[in-house]
Amino acid sequence: MAKLILLQGGAATPFDLNNSETTLGRLPECTIQVQSNMVSRKHARILQQDDRYVLEDLGSGNGSFVNGKQINEPTPLKHDDRVKIGPILFRFEGDGAPEDKSTAAPTLVEGSGHETMIDITGDDGNSTIMGSLDTVGGFGLLDVNPEAKLKAILEISRSLAGTVNIEALLPRILDTFFDIFPHADRGCILIEDEETKAMVPRAMKHRREDTDESVKLSRTILNQVFEQKQAILSADAASDERFDAAESISNLTIRSMMCAPLLSLSGDPIGVINIDTQNPLAQFKKEDLDIMVAVAGQAALSVESAKLMSTFIEKQKQDNEMKIASNVQLALLPDTLPEIPGYEFFASYEAAQAVGGDYYDVFPITGGKVCLAFGDVAGKGVPASLVMSRLSSVVRSTFQHVTDVAKAVAQINDHMCDKAVEGRFVTFVCAVLDPVKHTISVVNAGHMSPIFRTAKGKIEEFDDKTVGIPLGVLEEFPYKSVDRKLSPGETAVLYTDGVSEAMNHQSELYGLERLREFIAKAPSHADELGKFVREDVKKHADGRPQNDDITMMVFGRNL
Repeated sequence: MAKLILLQGGAATPFDLNNSETTLGRLPECTIQVQSNMVSRKHARILQQDDRYVLEDLGSGNGSFVNGKQINEPTPLKHDDRVKIGPILFRFEGDGAPEDKSTAAPTLVEGSGHETMIDITGDDGNSTIMGSLDTVGGFGLLDVNPEAKLKAILEISRSLAGTVNIEALLPRILDTFFDIFPHADRGCILIEDEETKAMVPRAMKHRREDTDESVKLSRTILNQVFEQKQAILSADAASDERFDAAESISNLTIRSMMCAPLLSLSGDPIGVINIDTQNPLAQFKKEDLDIMVAVAGQAALSVESAKLMSTFIEKQKQDNEMKIASNVQLALLPDTLPEIPGYEFFASYEAAQAVGGDYYDVFPITGGKVCLAFGDVAGKGVPASLVMSRLSSVVRSTFQHVTDVAKAVAQINDHMCDKAVEGRFVTFVCAVLDPVKHTISVVNAGHMSPIFRTAKGKIEEFDDKTVGIPLGVLEEFPYKSVDRKLSPGETAVLYTDGVSEAMNHQSELYGLERLREFIAKAPSHADELGKFVREDVKKHADGRPQNDDITMMVFGRNL
């Protein structure tokens, strides 16, 4: 039974022509309804007259076409004719259509940004190739026909100079191929999708406007070009008896075609380029294939360069965005530290990446007291920085209404639990300093205890029993505070695990014991102590890039 195959949307949809009259148009009562505002309500019809089928235009606005030529009177249809109404393309299959043994319908892939399509027709894989040439990367074998190759390479190099946008580059490659091979009628470039590994058409070109817009390829040839990295020459495929085994090739009515791989610098195929001619008097020759391989090498280098430039531009864009994000995050940290008679404060923040998940803040609250908040979000980079920014706003807003540190941390925890991201908890220490009474109230939510250095150089820490669970893990957790008197000359050090777990090139940790010993021997003033610890950590790392954010906050009583 004769069929009309709709070629649209990456699929082939068959319609049986089992009526004496088949109408095509937008109206629902049409036998084949076509959804396009460029198709008339009753656009055309196909009449069955004995054993033949005739296409007739019904006075449509945009015309009906057979094989690219507009028809003005009833036109008989032959097997494999292309029928186009408006922008919609069909393929006609007659009653005596040869059976495709490998696939029920051709694979159709829509070109990016094009109304045209590439028709990749399946076959049995036994196609006889008229000629092939192994590609060796670069410009092929320059000692074969060197003058013509050099001229072609210079021509394509000049044509593509300064083009870094791949969408603009690929059509220019085809333009150059058409200049080098003036008898080429059609051409297309397919590029491998990096994720799906599928061949995607990215550019197409026709020399004559009345040419059928569907570019047809043989899967047999395409696979051999891509998998074996061979350039293929098919001379007069439609009439050569050696192609009888591959029905799809003979059905293409291609008189001569060349298909070559585009190879990356590493020699891997990134795509293919195909050109063909339907002029039986202007067949491609082996010399043309030699030149095509050389020109395809330069084209592939240009595509690689365009991809690298695109990646570089995208990387620059991301770097600029990350720089803005870094500045935004730094703006969340305090610009200045409090100046309180008898007390000193120091803070240091170094993110392992552009942004980080460490956090500290120092700000006055009611009653002349000072809040010191210090935290470390699980993980690092952008996800951790987003949680850090949320924590910063929650801490500030909570202490505007609550001054009791245990109640404040409980409310902060409830906020962080609300819509918490799985796995993004925060270890947190919050302290309220009373500079008049010289006392400090501390709540520890899963963090390391502050290290206290007495005036005599003794190291003291809170008991592990005072440590609660991290923020964002369990809602309504009852946090408890612990109080401590700050004596003259006493200093407290808050730090993240980026300090104690800093590693050198031998993967040796800085370690808590070394940190305690260094603090015990370091100067007692907060500013000096903080700077000395930071330098000692860097000395231990000995140039090894930090693996985690390194943050410290030091405060102490001088009088």
